[in-house]
Amino acid sequence: MLASTVSSKILRAIALKEGFHFEETLTGFKWMGNRARELLDQNKIVLFAYEEAIGYMCGSAVLDKDGVSAAAIAGEMTSYLAAKNITLSQQLTAVYEEYGYHITKNSYFICHDQAVIRAMFDRLRHYGNQEDVSYPSQCGGVAITAVRDLTTGYDSSQADNKAVLPSSTSSQMITFSFSNGGVATMRTSGTEPKIKYYTELCAAPGNSDAKGLQKELDDLVNAIVEDFFQPQKNNLLSKPE
Repeated sequence: MLASTVSSKILRAIALKEGFHFEETLTGFKWMGNRARELLDQNKIVLFAYEEAIGYMCGSAVLDKDGVSAAAIAGEMTSYLAAKNITLSQQLTAVYEEYGYHITKNSYFICHDQAVIRAMFDRLRHYGNQEDVSYPSQCGGVAITAVRDLTTGYDSSQADNKAVLPSSTSSQMITFSFSNGGVATMRTSGTEPKIKYYTELCAAPGNSDAKGLQKELDDLVNAIVEDFFQPQKNNLLSKPE
């Protein structure tokens, strides 16, 4: 199974427990479709791929997002669950109970000044140190355990500090992993004057306090916005309500 790197990590959690292979790609279905093609050429079976807010690839008949097959399979699942008197919400809760709650919160800021955007991301690369590369070590009191910067190709979780996914200096994208299971990615849009953020709290199975997890994520997001985005200082416009 495949997912883009800004999508929920729940497929990773399911893969770890069920034993199937899971990979992340860059954002955009072309990356998942191309990787699926490579895996098929290696005689692998590609069951599923998806990207947050974009779509689903169910099976390998169409190596792209396909709402027709996704709708058919969603209908089949709904019918199957209904025959067992199980609602979709109940099934989602069962998935969370089995593999861990995954709470997400995504949004964006609008900024038309490329110099401001570059300065904002460069500040994160030289956090507290203007000379050397030095990323933040915590945010909101939560320790940062790993940093991946796909603009520069840096990844602190790799032995050689080199990112596995392709990097590009033409766009900004930094991902922070936190000690409490949080993950936050900040990236610029390729088509709009937006700085997007994708955040998720990945809880361990057994922690079913959804409200508590939501508050924990909300607090972390608030800290990220204030400490990393600095919307007042950078004159960033919030996402319209």
